[in-house]
Amino acid sequence: MSTSTKPFSPTPFKPPFWLTNPHLQSILPKFFAPKAPTYRREVEKDSLDESDIAYDFYDAHPVDTSKNGALEQTPLIVLFHGMEGSSDSHYARALAYQMHAQGWHFVVAHFRSCGGIPANGRVFYNAGDTDEVHHALQNLKQQYANIYAVGVSLGGNALAKYMGEYEDKVLCKGAVVISAPVDMSSAALSMHSFLSHRIYTPYLLNPIIKKALANDITQEEIDSIKAVNRISDFDDIFTAPRHGYRSNNHYYQASSALPYLIKVTKPLLLISAKDDPFIGFTATPNDVSDSVTILDTEHGGHIGYLRYRSDKGRAKNNTNGNSSKFDINWIPETVSAYFNWIGVESRKK
Repeated sequence: MSTSTKPFSPTPFKPPFWLTNPHLQSILPKFFAPKAPTYRREVEKDSLDESDIAYDFYDAHPVDTSKNGALEQTPLIVLFHGMEGSSDSHYARALAYQMHAQGWHFVVAHFRSCGGIPANGRVFYNAGDTDEVHHALQNLKQQYANIYAVGVSLGGNALAKYMGEYEDKVLCKGAVVISAPVDMSSAALSMHSFLSHRIYTPYLLNPIIKKALANDITQEEIDSIKAVNRISDFDDIFTAPRHGYRSNNHYYQASSALPYLIKVTKPLLLISAKDDPFIGFTATPNDVSDSVTILDTEHGGHIGYLRYRSDKGRAKNNTNGNSSKFDINWIPETVSAYFNWIGVESRKK
């Protein structure tokens, strides 16, 4: 799996004690994200040939698209974002700069209705839609020879499920999954807790409801959706029936990555924080194949991993021009370290 005989051992995540609160870790990172790079956008159809999908590239160098069929050899890192995420999400920005600093191409493959492009078909965002992940990688494989993937939150669940479901047929050579609810039923229960329901549900649910109401739906659906105040209720009323599931329970059971992790054949790193308020049950060593590395941290929240850096550390690890003592670079640094560990060559700038 790796070019190294040593186990993967990244720099530990050790925030100061006053920054260990999981809700601070989950909420604050967006305030310390670097500004978005200048992306190059391409638009393709989704796997059902219904909705337009945005691919936002941050190229390591100009890509020649007229090489008579020759593929681009510089590695391409593909990000599958989380619920209501995009290339403008804090983690996407941080990853873009870190991958660029390694000399790798970077692209955010948006899910339906995200990235500023509305969905035109019946289906929207489906956390278990591995066909859509495969389709995105097929599009990119037409031009890039060496593809690696990163998945975050629900996009991470979809990517992890893809890695196990497609086994040797996956089109990426390795992957990293961060803060993924690989057991979606227990994640839904976590979101029902008092703090999660009060703090996070409005932030995540309101944009989804707005998109759903803008779609071609019946008056009965409109009335039901307007009465929703939990994500699981929205999934039961809208997500599940729209995607062919009997209920939200059926959707969560069928879409969870956890049962598929034992069948993964390509290198996969699973990163999650034990204090994550969102994700519920996580994978254990007995749940995964030998190709999977589990990295559980004590702290970090949900896609958080906010650090407070000394002047010396800040100067050493600055890749995006951010002069703040706070940074969210632990995830990007760990992602690049893992890809280096499995043999991806860096061309550091």
